[in-house]
Amino acid sequence: MSSYREKSDEGEVGVGRISVHEYDSTDEKKNQVTVIAYSIEERDKILERIQESDDLNDVLDEDADFMLEKMETMGVEEAREVLTEAIDYHSDDVNFPAKTLRKIKKLLAGEEASGLDHESFELDLRLEACLIKYHSPYPEVRAVCKPVDDPSIPVETIRAYLIGTFWVVCASFINQFFDLRQPRLFLNSTVIQILIYPTGKLLELVLPRSSINLFGKQFSLNPGPWTFKEQMLATIMTNVGAGSSNFMSYAVTMKLPMFFGLDFVGFGFMLLMNLSTQFFGFGIAGLLRRWVVYPSKSVWPTILPILQLNKALLLPETKRSIYGWTITKYKFFFIMFVLAFLYFFIPDYLFTALSTFNWMTWIAPQSKTLAFVSGSLIGMGFNPWTTFDWSVINYSTPLVLPFFSTANRYFGTVLGGLIIVGMYWTNYKYSGYVPPNTSNIYDNSGKVYNLSRVVVNNVLDTKLYEEYSPPYISAGKLLYLGSSYALYTFSFVYIVLNERRMITEALKGFIQSLKDRKMSNYERYKDPISTMMSKYPEVPDWWFLVIFVIALAIGIIALTAFPTTTPVWAPIIIILFSIALLVPTAIIFSVTGYMIGLHTLGVIVTGYMVPGNGIANMLCRVYGWNVDEQAETFISDQKLAHYAKIPPRAAFRAQLLATLLQVVISNSATTFLMNSIPDLCSFTQASRFVCPFPHTLYGDTLLLGVVGPHRTFDVLYPILKYTFLIGALAAVLFWAVRRRFMEVLRYVDPVLIISGLTRWGATYNLSYYTPGFYAAVVFMFYIRRRYLAWWTKYNYVLTSALSAGVAFSGILIFLALQYHPKKLLWWGTTIQSNGVDGKMVAALYNVPQGEHFGLPAGSWQ
Repeated sequence: MSSYREKSDEGEVGVGRISVHEYDSTDEKKNQVTVIAYSIEERDKILERIQESDDLNDVLDEDADFMLEKMETMGVEEAREVLTEAIDYHSDDVNFPAKTLRKIKKLLAGEEASGLDHESFELDLRLEACLIKYHSPYPEVRAVCKPVDDPSIPVETIRAYLIGTFWVVCASFINQFFDLRQPRLFLNSTVIQILIYPTGKLLELVLPRSSINLFGKQFSLNPGPWTFKEQMLATIMTNVGAGSSNFMSYAVTMKLPMFFGLDFVGFGFMLLMNLSTQFFGFGIAGLLRRWVVYPSKSVWPTILPILQLNKALLLPETKRSIYGWTITKYKFFFIMFVLAFLYFFIPDYLFTALSTFNWMTWIAPQSKTLAFVSGSLIGMGFNPWTTFDWSVINYSTPLVLPFFSTANRYFGTVLGGLIIVGMYWTNYKYSGYVPPNTSNIYDNSGKVYNLSRVVVNNVLDTKLYEEYSPPYISAGKLLYLGSSYALYTFSFVYIVLNERRMITEALKGFIQSLKDRKMSNYERYKDPISTMMSKYPEVPDWWFLVIFVIALAIGIIALTAFPTTTPVWAPIIIILFSIALLVPTAIIFSVTGYMIGLHTLGVIVTGYMVPGNGIANMLCRVYGWNVDEQAETFISDQKLAHYAKIPPRAAFRAQLLATLLQVVISNSATTFLMNSIPDLCSFTQASRFVCPFPHTLYGDTLLLGVVGPHRTFDVLYPILKYTFLIGALAAVLFWAVRRRFMEVLRYVDPVLIISGLTRWGATYNLSYYTPGFYAAVVFMFYIRRRYLAWWTKYNYVLTSALSAGVAFSGILIFLALQYHPKKLLWWGTTIQSNGVDGKMVAALYNVPQGEHFGLPAGSWQ
């Protein structure tokens, strides 16, 4: 099959296909050529629609040929069937373009309803059907994913593993080291791809073109040019291995004297628990594939920049003007990288007030009201512009997540801030005696709760507790807990009602695979990517189950070999409990890019099972967290391999090796951090290593683990226990309303709105989300709608470049200027912390010396 252009005296007039049909040699005609021509205008229309772009050079020739060929074989009736199924499947799909949905409905209504002439009607009908059947209905996916695959491209090469291993080690240490910083500096996979690419090209030049024998097979050291599949395999390794381990925050909380101060928490215990929790999540991830990898509705917007950058680095690109822009994506990346790298010295070191731009509090620095409402540190961040620091603007990844996701969550965050204002100024549940938005727990004198006064041998002493004080939390913390509990029941009920058909089909496939171990998972999925991937050997479910069991066994060894005071049955129950919520939360993550953590729910359940035991509560919580967070992180990389057509078993081996490396490196980084950083986890730590999550973890454990859910829900904060019921009932109500008014409420996502409420209760506030919302309005809404060709080519490259520049600049600043502090003191580095907002200790009401607030003595047991 080949393409051609018809020529005439007046120029090009048509584009067509030449199909060669072979006949038997006895036939007087040995072949016959059939030509079906498209006009130049029709061809350009088709190519523009393939990638939603007016830059036709962005559509590769082989992709265009493939789609045009498929259009010729697509009949009108078949097209109607495809589009009818698509309408049914995507009717409530927030990622499916509303404009395309309306167009398909008009096409299915008939030629007259479409308003097109006969030829245009059939062309559009077949084009939309072919995009869905042979490519993707989502323009974001079409922009980064090819509709064809070449299985002969080298993937699992020695050089890919060497490069992946090197960058996993480097990035894992850096990311784990800065995980406790606020805001954290993070080398994500889109950044590391930029480093992988020149490393791959270097090995392409220097490695000998010879082979070595491993396990009885010959492997080439240098199979030729560095391929995009090798690039993606190494990227998958870094995506898995470069992330920080969430157990390390638990280790810091258990180890440091300002928290639990446990001496047995050392390298050995941390290594065993890290191995258990990381591979535990990896084992569960494989079982999620039917729900969130194979269905095309699971778009996974968070991984699309990785694919776009891979395309920018390795696929050929022509210079063509897009609204006046002719710069290549790779050159654009490096220009923005250098600018971000140099600029970050200003807000991070030279003029730090530009990072924490709490300018409204400068008007009256000693005003509590102004600080509580508009402050960036102690306050709620109601400020029209809060930063000139990309690490703050990018905290909510506004140039990656779909605009509807960012907008819904931001609306929920603003609503939460208003609720906190109401609770705080009415002194609801004595919240006016503590700062408005903090994760700290306080006693009835307004001081940080002293756990050592109520705990003996890691267990609550009820007599000491009665003599001391009940724990009190901020208005922000109360909102965080209540909205988190409502979110669990709401998301479970809402997703089960909304996606019950997909969940049921996937469950049937899982049960069938257990009965027939030779059955391929791809057999139940007919989308084009699954069809292409069916050529590769599948990873059996039992491989993941074996890893899950081994990881659990390692965890049991750690819990019993060290004095954790944690019964083995407790984390097992938490695991089973969390798995029940895993499918709906994974579906939400795959569609919206928002991850619902299950750790807070584990705290409550463990609080009832092992009352008064804070350490048991924490260790059970880490398993509840990993059921969701780790599993969804691993499964997102399996979707990445799915999009890039990486053989499943190659991706499996790469993830396995990367996880093992990450466990060892993250342990080393955390040990170094605890031994070398002075004043670690203090809110006044000079280099911003304030440990926001360990503080939240400690507060939750004290409240619901040590004091316990009975005292918390029945005595201190009874409203919290009703939020579970409120969430479940609200889910049914909103599901019914949304089905009735789908057109109006299409982009209103109640799960995301409630998740916006959960952003409170720590040191993060609106100052970290308002500038990100502005960026999303500009890039994900305005530019994406008005200048789609520019957005498709440059948007993901831009966010990757800015993030990379900030990350490397932050590392250099820390090592050169902050590790051995070289203080720069002037107005621009001190003004943001001179007033009430910078003190982090003020409250609306002061407690007189020697007096107490709250419940009467003896009433809090």
